[in-house]
Amino acid sequence: MKRICIFILLSAVSITLSAQQLTIGGYGEAAYTRNFFSDNVYRYSRPAEYASDPSHGRFDIPHAVIYLGYDFGKGWSMQTEIEFEHTGTGSAVEKEFTEAGEWESEIEKGGELELEQFWLQKSFCPEFNIRAGHIVVPVGGLNFAHEPLNYFTVYRPEGEYTILPSTWHDTGISLWGRTAHWRYELLMTSGMDGFMFDRDHFVHYGAKSPYEYRVANRPGIAARVDNYSIEGLRIGLSAYFGSSMHNSFPNDLHNTRYADVAGNTVIGALDFAYKGERLIVRGNADYGYVSDATTISTIKRNLSSNNAPYRKTPVGQNALAAGIEAGYDILPWFGVTSSRLFIFSRYEYYDSYIPASDQQDYPYTDKQRLAVGFNWFPIPQIAVKGEYSHRFLKEPYNNEPSISLGVTYMAFFKR
Repeated sequence: MKRICIFILLSAVSITLSAQQLTIGGYGEAAYTRNFFSDNVYRYSRPAEYASDPSHGRFDIPHAVIYLGYDFGKGWSMQTEIEFEHTGTGSAVEKEFTEAGEWESEIEKGGELELEQFWLQKSFCPEFNIRAGHIVVPVGGLNFAHEPLNYFTVYRPEGEYTILPSTWHDTGISLWGRTAHWRYELLMTSGMDGFMFDRDHFVHYGAKSPYEYRVANRPGIAARVDNYSIEGLRIGLSAYFGSSMHNSFPNDLHNTRYADVAGNTVIGALDFAYKGERLIVRGNADYGYVSDATTISTIKRNLSSNNAPYRKTPVGQNALAAGIEAGYDILPWFGVTSSRLFIFSRYEYYDSYIPASDQQDYPYTDKQRLAVGFNWFPIPQIAVKGEYSHRFLKEPYNNEPSISLGVTYMAFFKR
């Protein structure tokens, strides 16, 4: 009996220790928006015709994410992140009685289901770690801290989200480390696909693949360094370089006049975040360059007639995004310390298409956006958000005001 009790006790300790090595967490958002401008696809090409269109509203679940991690011991660990965007995708097979009883496969709803992280890591010391697998590429402030409690707006900051992949994730290998005041990271991944670049999003879709695999004919290199020397302040610099041509399927341009076209893609970004007792300020500045943008646009245009899975519109030679937001907790004015209520404002300027000298211009891509609103934190892991935003476009385009409400959470359920 004594041996049985000892065995049961040791088994319970083993199960407890095993459970402590398991990490479960996640975040999610639900939002409603009313847009007081036209949703017609021709509102930029014929703006005068749609200046008086009625408003339109929409509910959305932008992101719902599950984290699952495990510490194997001896410096080995793993982590996965599964993300449902806009509640995921849905399809069904139906027998269509109005069409001679044919079986049909139909898309039931839009959305995306993505595996954003899936990596193994070996930690030798805090200053040196090796991570391999599917990794977040932390270029830009949003990719470094993309969870919804790390920005005030209901949706992700618009400028950086528009021109860069977000959340940028790719398969590769990463070296990273942290000291008292510095953090660094160096990554090698597959290069982006220039045929997925476009006018309205610059390289946003360049890290996605329409295939069951990721084409990796060309490598991409990313680097990031952050400084924490000043209490409450983080300042980060990040960059990316890679060739975006000959990185699609099939790779049949190698024996054509486009064989030497590289489509070199360069991105540089500065971001910061300050968190005081009641004041939070964040900002970013991002600039991108694509060589051979005119040639890439021409190739895509010639391929557009064969239903190739590429973005059809041209890509500009450059793009930029800059923004700053600040929020202040006003509840201590009223003697309330059990929750927090930030009143915030965010301004950003961005342009997803800055053409080369021989490219046509599309001035509607040059935008400014101002948002004001609130974030109420009843507890630290949950926020209720509201904002009024106004997107300013150049003449003759119509400005785009909207209101948005959202609720979000971000937490580790077991750690």
